[in-house]
Amino acid sequence: MSLNEILQLIRKDKVGMVGFFVLLGLILMSYVGPYVIPLDEVVRVDRIYEAPTLAHPLGMDNMGRDIFSEIVHGGRDVLTVAILTGVLSTLIAFFLGAFSGFIGGKIDTFIMWVVDVFLTIPRFPLLLVLAAVITLDNIYLLSGLLAILSWPPLARSVRSQVLSVKTRDYIEAAKLLDLGTYHIIFKEILPNLMGYVIINFIFSMTAAVYSQVGLIFLGLVPLSGQNWGLMIQMAWTRGAIFYTGSLAYILAPIIVIALFQWAAIAFSRSLETIFNPRLRGAS
Repeated sequence: MSLNEILQLIRKDKVGMVGFFVLLGLILMSYVGPYVIPLDEVVRVDRIYEAPTLAHPLGMDNMGRDIFSEIVHGGRDVLTVAILTGVLSTLIAFFLGAFSGFIGGKIDTFIMWVVDVFLTIPRFPLLLVLAAVITLDNIYLLSGLLAILSWPPLARSVRSQVLSVKTRDYIEAAKLLDLGTYHIIFKEILPNLMGYVIINFIFSMTAAVYSQVGLIFLGLVPLSGQNWGLMIQMAWTRGAIFYTGSLAYILAPIIVIALFQWAAIAFSRSLETIFNPRLRGAS
């Protein structure tokens, strides 16, 4: 499918198209914006919680610094952790789920036993315990931990999809031609599950945002630098909730996080159409 065809499919779903542009805007703001808009680090005691103006569209924080510049600089770590977690958890889930469903036997039994063990453990309480034991002082370690705890539900779903696909004629033909397990899984099965995998990648990203922001808010992730989750934590711990002029300081990072979540889920509608030929035909 050409790029022009993909863009045409995105345009057909208005909600998905809006989600795509919002998502693209947030990504550009988080990764390109810091090079254009410098972070305001100057403390101005006389401008604490100053109301929004044209120069400072979101007003000033509890130290008289521009909130908008903090929002621009606070998204890179959040989005990086979300993307890395989504990629890693999706890869782990697909590898284990696909091989489990395709090979079967004792390997399938063992992998599903591991999945069941992970699924019986409450994820966020386990994250709290691990974060108290492990110093999550960089985004890559945090992404790895979130990915390790995120893959089981998708692995079980992928396994069930593979079990239904592997009995089809073209898979049986590939087996008779002795094309090998690797070729069958990645060349024959994966293209048919790509839409399902991509949608679950989106949901893994959004779940990772909630998890990391929750850990940062609780003070269990000592990340340095600017971060949307850290902004919420600082607003809470420094009593911003008790000041009438601090509404923008509290709501700005919450709204941006919610906007990212909505945009990703809305765009998933277009992705489902792109990777599902039946939906393309229906539209």
